[in-house]
Amino acid sequence: MSLQSVERDPALPAEVVYSWWFGGKPHQDIDLESALTRAKNGEGFVWVGLHRPTEGTMEVLGDILGIHELVVDDAAHGHRRSKLEQFDENLFMVASTVSYVERDESQTVPEIVSTGELMIILGPYWVVTSRQRGRSRMPEVRALVEKVSSDMPDGPWQVLHACLSVALDDFARVVGQMQDDVEDAEELVFGQTRGVEIDRPYQIKRELIEFRRCVSPLCNPLTLLASHEFVLVPEDARPYFGDLSDMVQEARENIHIMEDQLTNILQAALALAAVNDNRDMRKISAAVAILAVPTTLGAVYGMNFDNIPELHWEYGYPALMVVNFALMLALYLIFRRIHWL
Repeated sequence: MSLQSVERDPALPAEVVYSWWFGGKPHQDIDLESALTRAKNGEGFVWVGLHRPTEGTMEVLGDILGIHELVVDDAAHGHRRSKLEQFDENLFMVASTVSYVERDESQTVPEIVSTGELMIILGPYWVVTSRQRGRSRMPEVRALVEKVSSDMPDGPWQVLHACLSVALDDFARVVGQMQDDVEDAEELVFGQTRGVEIDRPYQIKRELIEFRRCVSPLCNPLTLLASHEFVLVPEDARPYFGDLSDMVQEARENIHIMEDQLTNILQAALALAAVNDNRDMRKISAAVAILAVPTTLGAVYGMNFDNIPELHWEYGYPALMVVNFALMLALYLIFRRIHWL
């Protein structure tokens, strides 16, 4: 949709934009009151867009559109969990959004998944979308509404479907990118010759938990839209939401698979770290045992007792060195044989 098709009403707050959609296209040069009147008479619908609306903005808009007071309160203050609720003639949907953040080497603990929040309020002849957090995807949503199939029933529910479609496309994209991260983490753990890297797998697992918190709550609302009767969602539209329900279920299953894979990677990393520590301890123990031979002999002959025959023997010192070397060599060969060195 071009910028010219988005209108601002001087009587409305600055963060409110709207457009009148009729025949699958946005129309310009019409005030909000006229657009609502024509939509109410069956000529298309009105789409109102908001970004971080204030409580005053929502109250004004609620009075104009007749939005339920509980919806007004939720839209003004935000709601971090996906849900679907019916209030009188309003259908209120909260959908979590995600975007992938490329790794920044300069960050100590870089973020992988950035989450957002999109609210959709559906009325009989209008729809309100409100973005609280996250990256804007409204251009893609508007493009999808413009390209809607002629087989789909007309109405503001199309905006709800487009918003959810774009959000789930992002889910699928982030799943693919995080699968690459999991594979990289696996190579990082098992490809190390010295030491074991566990920071990266742990960070990915933590971000996967955040990702799952966005995806899982969306399953039930999509199932309801696909299987339950709502006045504002035509019966012919349910199969379209059924496809979206399948997509979110697939995303959730992939997340569980990656979490299990990362759990195995972390367990293997800890096991490798324990093996490396044990190997180092064996080397240290072998070195201490070998060095104990000259230490013990030196301690015995350093006691300065008068009656130590070897002290007065002509070959006492060479013999002691030979015995010392022989014992150390024997211990070295033994430890090499049992792979401690």
